[in-house]
Amino acid sequence: MIVEARESRRSIVVLVLIDALGWKCIEGRDFLSRILPYRRPLKTVLGYSSAAIPTLLTGRPPAEHGHWNLFYYDPEGSPFRWLKPMQFLPESFLENRLSRKLVKELGRRVLGLGPLFECNLSPKILPRFNYVEKRNVLEPGGIPCMPSILDQLSSREIAYRVYSYRQMSDAQILERAASDVESGAASFFLLYLSEMDAFLHMHCTQREEVTKRLHWYEEKLSLVFEAARAADPGAILSVVSDHGMTPVVRHYDLAQRIAALKLKMPRDYLAVCDSTMARFWLFNERARASISGCLSGVWCGRILSDDDLRRLGVFFNDRRYGELIFLLRPGWLFSQSNFNGSSWRPRGMHGYDPADSFSDAIFLSNRLPSVPMRTIADVHTWLQNSIGIGDIPDSQPQLGVHIAQAGSR
Repeated sequence: MIVEARESRRSIVVLVLIDALGWKCIEGRDFLSRILPYRRPLKTVLGYSSAAIPTLLTGRPPAEHGHWNLFYYDPEGSPFRWLKPMQFLPESFLENRLSRKLVKELGRRVLGLGPLFECNLSPKILPRFNYVEKRNVLEPGGIPCMPSILDQLSSREIAYRVYSYRQMSDAQILERAASDVESGAASFFLLYLSEMDAFLHMHCTQREEVTKRLHWYEEKLSLVFEAARAADPGAILSVVSDHGMTPVVRHYDLAQRIAALKLKMPRDYLAVCDSTMARFWLFNERARASISGCLSGVWCGRILSDDDLRRLGVFFNDRRYGELIFLLRPGWLFSQSNFNGSSWRPRGMHGYDPADSFSDAIFLSNRLPSVPMRTIADVHTWLQNSIGIGDIPDSQPQLGVHIAQAGSR
């Protein structure tokens, strides 16, 4: 996305968001430490990037900005209501690859669900669900319930550019951004580099491979930052992430255990199972007692209470994201899920309790921030101040290399 300048010259701010690059991954390494000596971990939110990135862009928790998991219960507003008459067709027809591909293409091209929509849920239960990311969260209006930093930039006619996987690969983003920054095309640049997430899912426990990949990013990002400092010696430069990556140690087949209860979906209940979290809606007392009792006996995870959900900023009064929510312990993974199937066996996963240290995100900068940096929500306030649209002007001096250790944690 490109928004051209209509304003006087501002200091350049470059924010690089590297998906899944956690504090544990860079801890003890010199990744960009000479350029970005201020370094600290940030607590993330419970959930996945669908929750974390809107929190980073708005400064608010999912319960306020409305984005948590991708699918939420909404039988009245579901864009898939037209599938209802088909729920009586044979399951072999509804669950085959061709049927899911058809629903995916209709979602993308006809129903306005965006070019990244995937038919992760069975067409048999889809008519009861809505999809939260109908819009690109990296555009103004992408988070309808709340303005993001991009809405604030747009409303003030501040020139900015956003680069993401929707248009380019990480390598193409880094090459294009270096050229644009050097030319002074805008005053704010947001580079969303998504490929590290897939890499760390498969290699997070392989230290040598991770070091090689970090070295590649460091080389490319150094060129972007050099271009920024050439165009503006006072440029503000930072690298952040949305969450970390926890090594996977065990698997658990919750789907098989729920199936043994002999309940019927969607008559008795609905369930959406992600890699680390299972969400249930219960429609009768038998289902409520059976599923609650079953989950209470699973020691590798726990049912989240309402107090847990409020503390984590993911409590929704209407229970749209789940009436009963079960979360695995860090390092455990469901062996079957709606989003990854049963054949995917990653070495790392995210989406655990934010208290898990491997889930910590990162904040690296060439300046001491003007606000305390504790969680990914603080990135929004820091951005406002750095760009000059917040309450506290970011007048902190640029840091020298000698401060690197003092600001590391």
